[in-house]
Amino acid sequence: MTDELVFYTHPMSRGRIVRWMLEEVGCSYRTELLDYGTTMRAPEYLAVNPMGKVPAVRHGEAVVTEAAAICAYLADAFPEAGLAPPPGDRRRGPYYRWLFFGAGPVEAATTAKSLGFVVPDDPRSQGMVGWGSVEAVVDALEGAVSQADYLAGDTFTAADVYLGAQIGWGMHFGTIDRRPAFERYWERIGNRPAAVRAREIDDKLMAERQQTATGS
Repeated sequence: MTDELVFYTHPMSRGRIVRWMLEEVGCSYRTELLDYGTTMRAPEYLAVNPMGKVPAVRHGEAVVTEAAAICAYLADAFPEAGLAPPPGDRRRGPYYRWLFFGAGPVEAATTAKSLGFVVPDDPRSQGMVGWGSVEAVVDALEGAVSQADYLAGDTFTAADVYLGAQIGWGMHFGTIDRRPAFERYWERIGNRPAAVRAREIDDKLMAERQQTATGS
């Protein structure tokens, strides 16, 4: 595809995951920086994402929101980057499994932990909550990153970008335990050149915005 790719984000948001994915893909893109409560709620951006949240991408006429969906879309839109197993490949199963495990149980469980929400200890409540418990989610996650170098086996994919970013972020902010398996996995993927570039870009943007806000 040759259509322009526009990336809507804020440097301190889940957009950092998508920035990493864009750097892994290696495509050209234009960044549109938005602010919470102002430009994210403006009519122009609500036409892109009615939720008024980032990240989002516009690729030609295609608009994609939700970080996991964006990662999956970019992997398919730019197959030459090799970030998704091809259709029919046996690795496609674990690729989808762990990509959406991150978007579902991990996202929900870590958010609940951050907010201090605890599922009542009774069978009815446990059955209603799709992720069950924080402990169960983290245990499953530990098993996933312990089986091979990457989530889909021996090949780094978009699932590693999305779920790996959640692990790195979670350990930093205390929503995911610093277990040895997580630290080894993060060491393996967090120092990839694209990951480093993405962090440097967003860290610089964040510093610039802070300087502007303080007038220094």
